[in-house]
Amino acid sequence: MTLPSPLVPTQEQERQEPPFPSGPVEELLRLFTKAIRAHQLYLPNNPIYKGAIDALRGGFGPIWGNIDELVLAITETELRWYDRPVLEEGARSSDALPWLLYKDGLRELRILPGFETDELVKLLDILQRVRKASPDEDDLLTLLWEGDFTLLRYRYVDLAMEPAVPLDDTVASELPRSQAEVSAAIEEVKESRAGVVDLSDFDATLYFLDEREIDYLREEVRREYAADLRSNVLSILLDIFEQQSAPAVREEVGDLLDNFLLHLLSAGKFRTVAFLLREAAVAAQRAHDLEPAHRGRLLEFPDRLSAPEALGQLLQALDEAGELPPQDELVELFEQLRPAALGTALAWLGRVQNQRVRALLETAAERLAMGNTGELVRLIISPDPSVAAEAMRRSGALKTAAAVGPLGKVLAEGSADLRLLAVQALAEIGSPGALQTLERALEDPDRDVRVGTSRALSSRGYRAALPRVEAMVKGKVVRDADLTEKMAIFELYGALCGEAGIPHLDGLLNGKGFLGRREDAELRACAAMALGRVGTERAFEALRRASTEKDVVVRNAVNRALRGGAP
Repeated sequence: MTLPSPLVPTQEQERQEPPFPSGPVEELLRLFTKAIRAHQLYLPNNPIYKGAIDALRGGFGPIWGNIDELVLAITETELRWYDRPVLEEGARSSDALPWLLYKDGLRELRILPGFETDELVKLLDILQRVRKASPDEDDLLTLLWEGDFTLLRYRYVDLAMEPAVPLDDTVASELPRSQAEVSAAIEEVKESRAGVVDLSDFDATLYFLDEREIDYLREEVRREYAADLRSNVLSILLDIFEQQSAPAVREEVGDLLDNFLLHLLSAGKFRTVAFLLREAAVAAQRAHDLEPAHRGRLLEFPDRLSAPEALGQLLQALDEAGELPPQDELVELFEQLRPAALGTALAWLGRVQNQRVRALLETAAERLAMGNTGELVRLIISPDPSVAAEAMRRSGALKTAAAVGPLGKVLAEGSADLRLLAVQALAEIGSPGALQTLERALEDPDRDVRVGTSRALSSRGYRAALPRVEAMVKGKVVRDADLTEKMAIFELYGALCGEAGIPHLDGLLNGKGFLGRREDAELRACAAMALGRVGTERAFEALRRASTEKDVVVRNAVNRALRGGAP
């Protein structure tokens, strides 16, 4: 709803005393600027966005407890309440709220109770559109009119019809009216500015700057424009934080650094973000008389970046970006990640499509895993299967003995795919405890897990598993298995049994049962492969006796076993 242009009620307010101190109004506008930034940087389902909106809505409570209408006058650099500045912005920039409103003609806002619940988000949407609008798009007044607000009223002036300030009559009467008077006035000004250099005096100078001096100045100008002023500003703020021990000063610097971090991330200045995180940690250790709350505020910057929501949004933005920042900037940023980022990094390894981002994330995940074994082990039992899988792979690659317990839990409770990964990780760790845990998987319900376990124990030569394996070979279990599993079990038995297992294997390969019947061809072929794994002279003698076997499957297995190691 638009009110008439004249600002009479505001002028009446200027002559009145406010009904209560301006502190709650100042706090409300501070929360409003934070909500604008959150609305610009985060999605509505983001916890930071929700927190900023909820805090802003809560800030209206103390206001409505005292007045029924909040009236704010708008100038180029301030928002005023009862002629008292409640929000000041020194520069007229697109980021300054007063100038954003003032430049399109707004001169007063009137906010009524209920605005914070019904129309607040609509206004934030409009302000965000205005910040990003091109010159040919609708201005703020048009968008407010289209918004059809009922609890927000505003006064404005028509900039096209706003009259220019007239010249004072006394000044106009003093202006020279003839050319002679104009020339005399110019000469008078020149005489009054004696000692001031006039560049026109040098137009005909014989000697000015030589080529070398011009190149020097050009290079200095280029270097000055290329300098990262953001890092200088951050250094100044951190110096103030260290040297000024007043709590109010350090609290204000902390707020500035918070805002700076958001702006840097949204602008893609990752090298400067890394600089802020690194130098904030140094300042937290170096500052004197530092309260725990202030120290924690500096030290939590890397933790905030490493939180799942923030890091997830950052990785998504990088993955979808058409052009990535320089490699060294991203490396510096990822080096600042904390252990809490490991889970998010592992989860995103399978999602990232950009190969450069994937390589950086892989390096960061490896660094975090190597330096934070406790966090890596904890993620093995993560409810996210992709995180748990990556954690198990890295635990095996790093031979993390502390991971044996969680891996055993996965073998007992995890899905078949995760159990197979746990088998591989335990085999890579290879400690006695890991192999003992791995042995139990020989009786896993899943066939692939059992096969993987047999091959892993065979490669490790874990003789403590021999009693269990021998019972399987001599029992009914191996006869009911398919060929792949039979071969895996028999090769494991051959790797563990030594000379003691030759009689049983020889009997399976060459022996005859009732009425001269031999064992099943697959079983005999597996026994031949096991004898090849035993690899002694007696084992090869048993194989040679079967070298003329008529059954093709058995004869091929015997020949492969003999070629594998017969003397």
